[in-house]
Amino acid sequence: MKIGVLSDTHLRSPNARLEHILTVIFADADVILHAGDIVTRKVLERLEESNVLAVCGNMDDYEVAGLLPQVRVFKAGGKQIGLIHGWGRKEALAQRILERFGDRRPDVIVYGHSHVPFWGKVDGTYMFNPGSASHNPYSGSVTVGLLEIDGDFMEGRIIPIES
Repeated sequence: MKIGVLSDTHLRSPNARLEHILTVIFADADVILHAGDIVTRKVLERLEESNVLAVCGNMDDYEVAGLLPQVRVFKAGGKQIGLIHGWGRKEALAQRILERFGDRRPDVIVYGHSHVPFWGKVDGTYMFNPGSASHNPYSGSVTVGLLEIDGDFMEGRIIPIES
């Protein structure tokens, strides 16, 4: 199973880059996840056209925040996936997110907020942050991710997007 992952688009309205991500980069994805900071209803509506599962982020306007949950947990490819945005400083973000899930940790947690791409295990739990799908002030790069699940195999890949 291929899962397209993006976060922190920070858009007021859909643009050519978002369209490219949804229709070209994630063309063969079985599902697409957005880990928050969508910002406006116009962008959310475009994501909904592509059946994107999303959570709200701290920069989403009141309308988007009112329509999306803060956390989703669901099954895909036989694995339990947690989807959350994140909050606070970049330092110790992964630990705060793990604490939020407590003892009921999913197989992998997809998150955003920090704009820093990450794939790996933290305290025994796989965590995946695709970075920012818009200009990233921390690395200067624009990235999304692809999470592949095949039985017990899971791998997250960071995909750079041309600006």
